[in-house]
Amino acid sequence: MPSDTTAKSVIAKAKRLVAKVGSSLVTNEGRGIDLVAVEQWAEQIAVLHAQGRQVVLVSSGAIAEGMARLGWAVRPHTMHELQAAAAVGQMGLAQAYEAAFARHGIRTAQILLTHEDLSDRRRYLNARSTLYTLLSLGVVPIVNENDTVVTDEIRLGDNDTLGALVTNLIEANALIILTDQSGLYSADPRKNPAAEFIAVAQAGDPALEAMAGGAGSGIGTGGMLTKVLAARRAANSGGHTVIASGREPDVLLRLAKGERIGTELRASLPVRSARKRWLANHLRLRGRITLDDGAIRALTQGHKSLLAIGVIAVDGEFERGDVVACIDQQGVECGRGLINYSANDTRRIMRQPSSRIAQILGSMSDQELMHRDNMVFVRRQGAATAAPEQAPKQRTDSE
Repeated sequence: MPSDTTAKSVIAKAKRLVAKVGSSLVTNEGRGIDLVAVEQWAEQIAVLHAQGRQVVLVSSGAIAEGMARLGWAVRPHTMHELQAAAAVGQMGLAQAYEAAFARHGIRTAQILLTHEDLSDRRRYLNARSTLYTLLSLGVVPIVNENDTVVTDEIRLGDNDTLGALVTNLIEANALIILTDQSGLYSADPRKNPAAEFIAVAQAGDPALEAMAGGAGSGIGTGGMLTKVLAARRAANSGGHTVIASGREPDVLLRLAKGERIGTELRASLPVRSARKRWLANHLRLRGRITLDDGAIRALTQGHKSLLAIGVIAVDGEFERGDVVACIDQQGVECGRGLINYSANDTRRIMRQPSSRIAQILGSMSDQELMHRDNMVFVRRQGAATAAPEQAPKQRTDSE
């Protein structure tokens, strides 16, 4: 892990930021929207705006506010009750932010996203264009998951994940996750007094996931593990992450000045292109193909396109244009991309040279099974890829 704890925060030079605030911070531990806290976020972001920084705010709290308005003391478990609470609470959440930012002469926009918005290429690009336009107009987008229509099968699961995906979406320099905890510890400090605070670490370090505990409160859905996974996802596109307490006075402004607050999880990869950013963070893979050693070397070392002759197994059912994972014979993901042939056709042409595709299938749409421009390459030592159509809570190694 990095040992440099004296340098300025990575937020100091960040020009485009995503700030995520948790439910317990926004709703005063579930008792309803904390208008004082909302005003504090608005005031700090207004100062950042004056400095020429662009900020997207990912805010939880709709369900918690809906619970308060409906008089529910315990978070419901059924999807229709959660959707009802979100529908009621989202009104109050949007009104609170609009009023708070208006006092600083800043307009806001409500953006509600689902997994499908970020997994479909066209909808992904539409969301990206909308956010870029709003930022160019000086508007602060307030982003939340669209809990009023989401289902178990397509939900993102928590706003830490959403914050990371928005970081990727707009190519932000950094993600700030504000929570009711001071940061990441080597163990749960509530249970282990000897737990050590982690000031700086490399995002994606497998040891971090072992350190992270469960959910910290009954108000939100995320715990420290979701924040560590979010940092890993943001780092895939070059975004740094800071996990800090939202109860620290002027935390956003102090971070922007370079003060080190909370846990800093640094990205080591360069910023990727928008297309490969989308591929790297695709939540729901449609299948996976197993590659031989020669194909692995061609992809990871030579950055070549994938040919059918290098495929030795096909898992799952997918169609042309779906996102499919490439794994080695040990089950470790080495890349993913848009595949040019369906699962059935891939099974028919695997282990065959491209010159035989037309003969086998009757026609040939592409020489490559995956073109290098439509692929992203990943390699994490010892991490296995998730199965096709895995639920969102199960993360693939590049996520």
